[in-house]
Amino acid sequence: MKKRLRTQIIAALAVLPLLIGILMNSAYTVTAAEGEASAQTINEGESEQNDNVFRVGMEAGYPPFNWTQSDDSNGGVKIDGNEEYAGGYDVEIAKIIAKQLGKELVIVKTEWDGLVPALQSGKIDAIIAGMSPTKERKETIDFTDIYYKSDLIMVVLKGGKYENAKSIQDFSGAKITAQLNTFHYSVIDQIDGVLKQTAMDNFPAMRVALQSGIIDGYVSEKPEGISASSKNKNFVMVTFEDGFVTDEEDTAISVGVAKGSELTGKINEILSGVSQEERQQLMDEAIKNQPGSDAEQTSLSWVVSIIKDNGPMFIRGAGMTLLISMVGTVLGFLLGLMVGVIKTIPIPLKKGKRILQKVINAMLSIYVEIFRGTPMIVQAMVIYYGSALAFGIHMNPVGAAIFIVSINTGAYMSEIIRGGIVSIDKGQFEAAQAIGMNHFQTMRNVVLPQVIRNILPATGNEFVINIKDTSVLNVIAVTELYFQTKSVAGNNFRYFESFFVACVIYFVMTFTVTRILRYIEKRLDGPANYSMNQIQV
Repeated sequence: MKKRLRTQIIAALAVLPLLIGILMNSAYTVTAAEGEASAQTINEGESEQNDNVFRVGMEAGYPPFNWTQSDDSNGGVKIDGNEEYAGGYDVEIAKIIAKQLGKELVIVKTEWDGLVPALQSGKIDAIIAGMSPTKERKETIDFTDIYYKSDLIMVVLKGGKYENAKSIQDFSGAKITAQLNTFHYSVIDQIDGVLKQTAMDNFPAMRVALQSGIIDGYVSEKPEGISASSKNKNFVMVTFEDGFVTDEEDTAISVGVAKGSELTGKINEILSGVSQEERQQLMDEAIKNQPGSDAEQTSLSWVVSIIKDNGPMFIRGAGMTLLISMVGTVLGFLLGLMVGVIKTIPIPLKKGKRILQKVINAMLSIYVEIFRGTPMIVQAMVIYYGSALAFGIHMNPVGAAIFIVSINTGAYMSEIIRGGIVSIDKGQFEAAQAIGMNHFQTMRNVVLPQVIRNILPATGNEFVINIKDTSVLNVIAVTELYFQTKSVAGNNFRYFESFFVACVIYFVMTFTVTRILRYIEKRLDGPANYSMNQIQV
């Protein structure tokens, strides 16, 4: 029974990479086919997507400018590679531009930090995400004319110390923050004696921090302040009589395009035909239509409502998380197995083979050190966007995510497997050599069956880590569980309840995985009456 189970496991591991390769190749083929008709190169700053498609990047989590919803109500546009839809003021502006360009609008949901790299690498044609044309951003991308202008405000707790503030100096001694990589964060320094907090990645995170009392307020723009205060009765928007000193471009919002793009002039011409009254009407409708509820409910009722209304989003996010982590762990295990076996090959007698072995081992050591010594989020940015910028390779986001998790896991697993091989008694190697086995025969028939059993707990631990670490892959537009949860929280303004649901889902996934792996361990342990200290004669 034990031998048959081991054979089934090995056979499954051998077939799975082939099936995964077919699926990933199909996904990449579809993506490549969409980009064949491009007339511009990456070096010219243009997207390599189909000429009939206008690909727009946004967070889809910054109401009223953009948000994620479950259907196409109120003019929602389907998000690329997703079952959800995007809505909001930015979406309406994008629809006007796409229509005038004679192209189909495609919304690409990407984390804020991934928008500029996505534009530079040709993953998207434009950024329409409430982005201001600051001097720093103009060094890397171009901007069109302004399509909305607003004032800076502060969002604070209702009934709190700072609710009736009139000047920014009233926030002296307050804990204030803003979104990372925005000019909102830099203007905080204008407040004397302010306790400037670490910038946060997104608005849902800032709202959670505000509601929990970690911060006293965050800097934002008037539409977002109206949105936050109208949908969450615990928040209030503070406008200033003596406000922040800003440049005109700081409080303006423009469309971001690639350097030297021909779209700049075309979009400017389109925007000039949209009156100020029409723009304000679109913003008013966006504030009115944004998701959320004013109903007073208990936390338990909110949890039930969130699951009921957003269950499919959580399920799809959890499914994507499991797919990437499971496939990445299996492929990483096989990669680590290969590296571990190669690095334990005995030193050859011939000088030429010894030199070759040293070169190969050095290359493998570099691979292991690089991928163990750098964060996965950095690897994702470099591989996904860097491959497009440097080599013109446009990877499917899910395929790229699996590739990133696989090579990251492979680096860790190679050292785990190498340690497992070294721990096997040398006498077994000598006995195998005595009966004429070479290194790979010894590994396959004698060493690896023992190693795989011994490292199974460590492999399971890597699987659990990968389930949690997939949360960083939202920077390459992968809508896994964490990214979906941020969208839900940003829509309903119920942060604790939304992330509590995600916490439970993560726990269920990791707990189930560990129990399954523990069952496999027991099956490989042998009979119940077997003792590891038993001496057989």
